[in-house]
Amino acid sequence: MRYFIRFAYLGTDFHGSQTQPNASSVQQTMEEAMATILRTPTPLTFAGRTDAGVHARCMWAHFDAEQALPDNLTHRLNALLPESIAIYDIVRVCADAHARFDATSRTYRYYITTRKDPFAYRTRTRVAPGLDFEAMNRAAELLRGRQDFASFCRIHTDVKTTICDVREAYWTRENEDEAYFTITADRFLRNMVRAVVGTLFDVGRGKLSPEQFLAIIHAQSRASAGQSADARGLFLEQIQYPATIFAPFSTK
Repeated sequence: MRYFIRFAYLGTDFHGSQTQPNASSVQQTMEEAMATILRTPTPLTFAGRTDAGVHARCMWAHFDAEQALPDNLTHRLNALLPESIAIYDIVRVCADAHARFDATSRTYRYYITTRKDPFAYRTRTRVAPGLDFEAMNRAAELLRGRQDFASFCRIHTDVKTTICDVREAYWTRENEDEAYFTITADRFLRNMVRAVVGTLFDVGRGKLSPEQFLAIIHAQSRASAGQSADARGLFLEQIQYPATIFAPFSTK
């Protein structure tokens, strides 16, 4: 039987979401907790990967189990896992459902602040005041559509294509000091959102015009874009799936 698990984590405490040698990861931490409770190794397949310091407000993974899961599995996992990981739902799905390949869209948000805040320094990137959000939104609009985003992809990554379909991209002002950038696409490349945000910062600071930002997209070269923004402000916010993959079983 296959299950989807929905969870969140604070990336500050981990060297990324994916298991790696000699470093703490979200995947390893969760798999160890599940193996302890279910008394058998239970590999997780994440919907995607996040880099060190990046957070997820909503991440999904799938796993298989030969037996029906205990009704209190969510509670037991949350009791065992560190405070930086929270399990929300465990749902029975179709046998061939895949957390990564069946996702139809993903949404990221990047949060910034212009003030020093001891309660938000791990989840917002502090920037200097004076960003031109109107110019940044004109540039962000140019990201929309199906196009090649090689200029915002980490080099030397093993991907078959750098084409993505960006469905929305815009900045929202929360108040005088705080704002966030929202971007939704069918898929994202390694380091793509942070590279986009870092380059949009250059637009907001007057170093680039929206027209020059468009030229960077067309250049299809990482060297043409700006520096990647700090990881701490980035959240995976949402992942969408077709309703047909969710079998009519109650949440565990």
